[in-house]
Amino acid sequence: MLRTVTAPSLSFSSSSTCLIVSAQNNSYLIPHSLKLSSPLIGNINKSNSNRIVTCNYNPSRRLALFQLGAVIPQLQFLSGNLAPARSSDVTGQNVLEWVKNDKRRMLHVVYNVGDLDKTIKFYTECLGMKLLRKRDIPEESFSNAFLGYGPEGTNFTVELTYNYGVDKYDIGDGFGHFGIAVEDVARTVDLVKAKGGKVTREPVPDKGGSTKIAFVEDPNGYKFELLERGLTPEPLCQVMLRVGDLDRSINFYKKSFGMELLRRRDNPEYKYTVALMGYGPEDKNAVLELTYNYGITEYNKGNGYAQIAIGTDDVYKSAEAVKQCGGKIIREPGPIPVINTKITACLDPDGWKSVFVDNVDFLKEME
Repeated sequence: MLRTVTAPSLSFSSSSTCLIVSAQNNSYLIPHSLKLSSPLIGNINKSNSNRIVTCNYNPSRRLALFQLGAVIPQLQFLSGNLAPARSSDVTGQNVLEWVKNDKRRMLHVVYNVGDLDKTIKFYTECLGMKLLRKRDIPEESFSNAFLGYGPEGTNFTVELTYNYGVDKYDIGDGFGHFGIAVEDVARTVDLVKAKGGKVTREPVPDKGGSTKIAFVEDPNGYKFELLERGLTPEPLCQVMLRVGDLDRSINFYKKSFGMELLRRRDNPEYKYTVALMGYGPEDKNAVLELTYNYGITEYNKGNGYAQIAIGTDDVYKSAEAVKQCGGKIIREPGPIPVINTKITACLDPDGWKSVFVDNVDFLKEME
């Protein structure tokens, strides 16, 4: 989501109670109790009471968004210990009404993979995705790649992250699958087989429905549901997550995320219920599929799947709405130092993570 930029030095000055950090006209407060021992911190002038610390650092997307405590690791910039100066006030009384009219869109889904090149090959050759961009960040020991069926500025995409030396992840049993709309499920399955891919369910009608579906696995074990549909502007159409209380989750995503309940279907024969939530019709937009399995209230989330990023016009109000609806803010809203993109990160009642990203800032990054 964020492109690497050449960063100027961050300036730190000290008061009796806290450090004041300035970066491109944004101010941040750091308690003195936090340690300043870090290889990223350069010269420290101890000769005067207003201690100045300089830090030369080139932040990348990972630091900006996903390693939320790592811009300067031991200062924990993005984990909530650092309170960014706010650019606007939040009117809590009307924030849930504001959410209903916010311009939101699912931007991308993020997860870890053990072999980036092999995964890219599978997605492009078997699933028909395009490699939108790829980059290596050796100073942080990771690489990532963005793939999808259209530009990041208009389409839902996947962001794959490869961490040096890590070739396997625990996907857990909470994450379900990604959904891809295809015109001919059987033909896509044959292609996956021809390329040596793994088919876990042959083409059959959907349980309780009439749509023909199949399931395949990528080289990392992530499942993809293939749904037979006509042409659609958003082929990457679903992210399925399992939840412990479906009514609670529906209420949370409707009120705090502003999603619509597009469809709900109970399947007593198979002992599960699904609800599709999103920002528009499911044949034209990516949606969140929430699944409740009878009697199961907790799941192992593993360490493979990471989060969904969602665009918003105001990350401050978005965070306030999440708080009012019982969600947990794990990154207080505000601009990322140096890059200046405003974000906030939260957990839903089941612990699934999402990140809200300022719409204007996101488009600037795409430029």
